Parts: sequence; structure tokens; C-alpha cells
Amino acid sequence: MNFDHSEQTLELLARLQRFMDTYIAPREQEQHDWVTDPARVWQPWPGLEELKEKARAEGLWNLFLPKEYGDLSPGLSNLEYAPLCEIMGRIPWSAEVFNCSAPDTGNMEVLAKYGNAEQQEQWLKPLMDGEIRSAYLMTEPQVASSDATNIETEIKSDGDDYVINGRKWWISGIMDPRCKVLLLMGKTDPDAPRHQQQSTVIIPRDTPGIHIVRNLTVFGSLNSPGGEAELRLENVRIPKRNLILGEGCGFEIAQGRLGPGRIHHCMRSIGQAQRSLEIMARRVENRVAFGRKLSEQSSIRQDIARSFCDIEQARLLTLKAADRMDKYGNKDAKDLIAAIKVVAPQMAQNVTDRAIQAHGGMGVSDDTPIAHFFTLNRFVRIADGPDEVHMSQLGKMKIQEYND
Repeated sequence: MNFDHSEQTLELLARLQRFMDTYIAPREQEQHDWVTDPARVWQPWPGLEELKEKARAEGLWNLFLPKEYGDLSPGLSNLEYAPLCEIMGRIPWSAEVFNCSAPDTGNMEVLAKYGNAEQQEQWLKPLMDGEIRSAYLMTEPQVASSDATNIETEIKSDGDDYVINGRKWWISGIMDPRCKVLLLMGKTDPDAPRHQQQSTVIIPRDTPGIHIVRNLTVFGSLNSPGGEAELRLENVRIPKRNLILGEGCGFEIAQGRLGPGRIHHCMRSIGQAQRSLEIMARRVENRVAFGRKLSEQSSIRQDIARSFCDIEQARLLTLKAADRMDKYGNKDAKDLIAAIKVVAPQMAQNVTDRAIQAHGGMGVSDDTPIAHFFTLNRFVRIADGPDEVHMSQLGKMKIQEYND
């Protein structure tokens, strides 16, 4: 494994960091104040489009899409994208500036990998151009959706159409007025073999029968403008041409979608942990208690040293997973993807917790981004599969491997 950055990556890193320092960091507070204003709920921050135009003009656009997608991709490998994603993670909303934010990234990968020409022209192109946003509908309130085979939403054939009925929740991005397309996973054949019962379909957002049951808060936040919501789908009718890949391919598509998404989460978590450590180091060097700088306290130094070690370990594991994905494919790298999905968010939660403690009361406020990073990574430990599912599958794989 050679983790030295390529010349292309080094050049992109310099350009991306310069863009972050010049255009995004100075407006971080402005964006925060807008999206947390109750009077502006579900209204995108106006400054975003201006920044997106600048990023696209500078060639910092769609960097996430793996190179195997040809002309749709800027040609980066997962290993090359990792440090770029980490930088974006330091200011979480910045990923959208570069058209690299979830859930759009996963949906674009699905359409690029599994969609037909018509679907790509109608939906992938405007997503790649940043003209619209999207949502992914998998999780359901009635069943443990960490086991995707539990999904109950019905996709029933009716002539040239499908009719969809069911409930979904924790649907990120659905409240954003720019959300124009939904990718839904449901059951087309409950009598088929377990992993062939599900299918994935495309639903235009304005299709009749899509009802918002309620908005869901995460640690008290609505996460405007995208938010999370519970939905009721009532006789939602779509043409059969909106089926992706084929009936019974939904589980395969979901697994293909979640692999890259999981490692992207980890890359961003590492960026948030690294920034928290840097903020913590500056804070303790400039804070005096009981006649001594906090930075002179042994316990503080140990927290900083431990945090540095934790971040470096997680970063190396992420790079190893990305390298394996590039060389041998997502399936062969599934053990490392599972491992880093367990390790990185927990690591970031631990590092941010230490940084909060070093800041005292300031640490739990919005005066720094650390408290947000803490809650965000607690959420990520559930998103795209909870820790327990990844550990169970990883343990099963290793038991089988070591007994061959």
C-alpha cells in the first residue's frame, strides 16, 4: 500500500483548501445563523448557489464519483478522494458546494451504475449539474430496517405502472424545496427468495400520494433545509420504466449504494475529529486555571495525545479500505468498510467529547462547531447501518475466514 498522494490529488488538495479558506470558512457563521433561524425553516441558504458556481468554475465539482464511471467522473479513485472528503468534512455543509453531499452522492452512484440511458438523462444529469436534489427512501418505522430484507413497502404491478403503498421514515433531504426525485426501495415479490424480493424505483417528488406525516428532529434540531421526515405513500403511481435495473435487484442496488456512502461518512468524521483536536489545542494553550495553562496539565496533554493517535489510526484504516476498494472492488473490501464504519464515528465522538470537556461550558454551545460534530457522529453511528450490524457481519466474516 502506498498512501503517498498523487500529483493530481496534491494539486486538488491545494485548490480545495484554498477555496475552503477563501470562500467557505469566512461564511460558516452566516450559513449557521440562516439554517437555525426558525423563521427560515426549509429555506436553503441563499449564499450556497454563488459558492457552487465558483466551485464548478474552479473544477472542484463531483469529485466523489469513482473513476470507473468514465466521462461522468473527474477520474479520482476512492483513495484519491479520501483526503478531499476529509477536508470537506471539517465544515459539513461545504460538501454541497462541491456537489459531493449525501444523499445525492449515493443516488448519483446508483443512477450512474445501474440506471439506463433514459433515467440518466432525466435524473442523473440534473443531479450531476447540481440543479436538483434527491432523497433515498429505505428505512421504515414498523420494522428493524437495519435488516433491509424486512422492508414492507409494497410495489405492486398494475398494467404498465407500479402502485406503491407504505411508510418510510428518517428520510433525509425530503423537506428541501430543491428535492425533485426520490429513490425508493420496496417489495415487488414477497414470495421470492429473501434477497430478491426488493426492487428500487424512481419517484418524481411531485407524484400524488406522497404525504409528510411529521418532521423528525435529531438531538432537537430540524436540520433545515433538508431535514428528516416520516412519509406515508398512498397509491403512488409511477410508470414501470422508472424501475432501476430490474425486479428483485433492490437489495443488490442498496448494497452497492451503501459501500461508498459508508466510507464517505468515515472520511468526513475524520475531518471533524481533526478540526476538533486543533480547536482544542488552541483553547488549552490560551486558557489559565488555578495559575497554570490548561496545556500544562498532564491530563489535557494525554487527551490531546490520545486523540492524535485515534485520528491517525482511523485515517490509516480508511485509506486502507479505500485502497482495497480501488484495487479489488467494494465486495472484496466489505470487511474493511465494516471496520472503518464502526471505528471512525466512534473515534470522532470520543475526540469531540474530550474537546468539549476541555472547553467547559463553551464546549456544549454553538460558539464552536465541536458540539455539532459530537451529535453528528453519534447519529452517524446509526446511519447506513448501526455499529452492531457491522460488527456482527464483520465478526461472522472473520470467523469464517479463520476457520477455512
